[in-house]
Amino acid sequence: MRTEQAEPAPAPAPSPPDPLAGRRVLVLISGSIAAVKLPLVVSALAARGAAVRCALTPSAARLVSPVALASLCRHPCALDDDQWSHRAARPLHIELAEWAELVLMAPLSATTLGRWVHGLADGLVASTLLACEAPVVVAPAMNTAMWEAEPVRRNWQALQAFERVVPVAPGRGLLACDRRGEGRMAEPERLLLALESLALHGWRRDWDGRRLLVSTGPTREFLDPARCLTNPSTGRMGVLLAQAALQRGAAVDLVHGPLSVDPVLLDGLQCHPVVSAAEMERQLSRLQPEADAIAMAAAIADHRRVEARHDKLPKDDLQQALSDGWEPVPDLLAGLVARRPAGQRILGFAAQSGDVLPQARAKFARKGCDLIFANPIDLPAAGFGSAFNQGWLLGPGERIEAIAPAPKLAVAHRLLDALAGLPLRQPATALPHRPAEGGTRPAAADP
Repeated sequence: MRTEQAEPAPAPAPSPPDPLAGRRVLVLISGSIAAVKLPLVVSALAARGAAVRCALTPSAARLVSPVALASLCRHPCALDDDQWSHRAARPLHIELAEWAELVLMAPLSATTLGRWVHGLADGLVASTLLACEAPVVVAPAMNTAMWEAEPVRRNWQALQAFERVVPVAPGRGLLACDRRGEGRMAEPERLLLALESLALHGWRRDWDGRRLLVSTGPTREFLDPARCLTNPSTGRMGVLLAQAALQRGAAVDLVHGPLSVDPVLLDGLQCHPVVSAAEMERQLSRLQPEADAIAMAAAIADHRRVEARHDKLPKDDLQQALSDGWEPVPDLLAGLVARRPAGQRILGFAAQSGDVLPQARAKFARKGCDLIFANPIDLPAAGFGSAFNQGWLLGPGERIEAIAPAPKLAVAHRLLDALAGLPLRQPATALPHRPAEGGTRPAAADP
């Protein structure tokens, strides 16, 4: 009797490398109670393959254990007493500043902010900041009254003009002093995202003075109160596109359907949540006139009910209800293209399966937008729910650029590069802050 040998299963495609793997990251910590969150950041950096070193101010060393940080980053934790030593051939603050490729200054206290802005070098962390030529992610944390004090606001404004500084402004929430207000340090996940963005793109703020409008996530078209037509989009691609633009200096409006992402990823964005395609169309129409560029990453449902039902259909009536009473959803991308003011640039998305490129070419010719990113949804490392993406970017003059599998944040920066490379209308001198409609998420208590 002859036994058939089964074909071996194909080996899975290797994941793209982590942008932080192998990078030298210096973590500087000053005296705010939010310092207790930094071990989470250090641990995550080490787990992602980064080489990490830490330095603390004397106040920070009373709030978070230098021993714990040294254990997490597998390197001695530097304190003020270590700055000058007869055993060291060079000053420690110079060694740290020259060693670092990326720097995280978090939490940034009012004292350390003042020292940095006014060029004071009385301590290891202060000296290292002045000597450092690497890009620095800066995340302040303090009581609301301190954050709103005039000297602190002046110093914060001055710091944002420093070369290579990437500000991550604090948010609102319950603070350690039991007050609710602004001054809460950005969460560890957002600090890691800012460092990853630096590793991918550097510190350039080429979107300063620009406003980007992004749509993302699925829409839902309800058959009845219990059932709807939707898709498996998580919204992650569009959210990361918005965060990447925010770090590069843009003001960002994010119109999003129901998302399946960490709510922390919405911090800092002006969010406008919607559910249906009609709601998304209204928000996009309202926000379009102020936008310099638009990225339509939303996965919008193709059909909707002509008349909404307010009672749940019996199961026996579903077959008929699924066949009758539906109409096509208007083409939101085409509508934006038709209404756009002079100089506004529009990036469309095409989620496709099978032979993607011919479908993308046809869609690009039909829609009339400036760029289209076509990504396969039937391949590994791409599509709905994946941490990665890949595809083709189509642009003017029959331009086609292949984008290899990469983390979605890396793809986001590639798309922003392409948009920024098009002639945009002149930026406004100042961009007004627009309150988010519906908000994002309630802030948890700061430890």
